Amino acid sequence: MVVEIDLPDAEVDLIFRALADATRRDIVRRTLTAQASVSELARGYAMSFAAVQKHVAVLEEAGLVTKHPHGRERIVTANPAMIARARALLDQYELLWRSRIDRLDGLLTDDAPR
Repeated sequence: MVVEIDLPDAEVDLIFRALADATRRDIVRRTLTAQASVSELARGYAMSFAAVQKHVAVLEEAGLVTKHPHGRERIVTANPAMIARARALLDQYELLWRSRIDRLDGLLTDDAPR
């Protein structure tokens, strides 16, 4: 059974816009296993530090990661609770899709010649 998640459309848009980019998905993946500074994250990509900062900001705005200061660095940590909410939303869509397929299957079975 899927628990219904009621996220405002604006929040859903932020989450899926953030996850639409491969670099941002990779940042989430990396920070799920261990927190990392923005500098550490930036070393893993062929882009500028500022570009990685922008990716982190998009993820932070969507609530998928948090960033906190630690000395001169900014430490990024994934937010599993928000990731779980996004997954639950996708589960709701899957449940809706499956129920429609089941109804269609039922209609086709009922109409089959006997």
